[in-house]
Amino acid sequence: MSAGTAKRPAIHGILAEFLTPDAVVGAAERVRAAGYTKVDGYSPYPMEELAHALGLRRSLMPRLVLGGGLAGLLGGYGLVYWTSVIDYPLNIGGRPFHAWPSFIIPTFETTILLAAVTAVFGMLALNGLPRPYHPVFNVKAFEGASQDRFFLCVESEDPRFDQEETRHFLETLGASAVTEVEH
Repeated sequence: MSAGTAKRPAIHGILAEFLTPDAVVGAAERVRAAGYTKVDGYSPYPMEELAHALGLRRSLMPRLVLGGGLAGLLGGYGLVYWTSVIDYPLNIGGRPFHAWPSFIIPTFETTILLAAVTAVFGMLALNGLPRPYHPVFNVKAFEGASQDRFFLCVESEDPRFDQEETRHFLETLGASAVTEVEH
């Protein structure tokens, strides 16, 4: 390969910039209707309409947090039961060893603790965080995603992706700019 014919890097996808939330939601609906499946949307604030238009499935987070809470409930109650009844029973004023009302507060605390820890680590895992780099960061205009711009990125891994056809399709959706995203 000569110096003048350097191989062009493979692209991650094509990024379309929109000026209004309604425009990006309408474009997302049309992109999905056209059969694209590997599409991501970016906005300066959470938009339920955009997630719905992209066909994103419901989050796994509620089930994870419930599971963490139930584990905390069982673990906390089991810990207090084990220490008070089995491992180190103390007869204090004739109180029964399994005095469940006194177990409520530690059980509640471990339930909240494990649910919160599960929420934090579940959110990080499901969002793929920490992620210090993403190919869309290579596009200078993408800085607007944290301020006042809305973006759709059709990824090159999409089975329907054709570089020229996809670019033309995104341009017809009313995008203010359409840019290739390099790896």
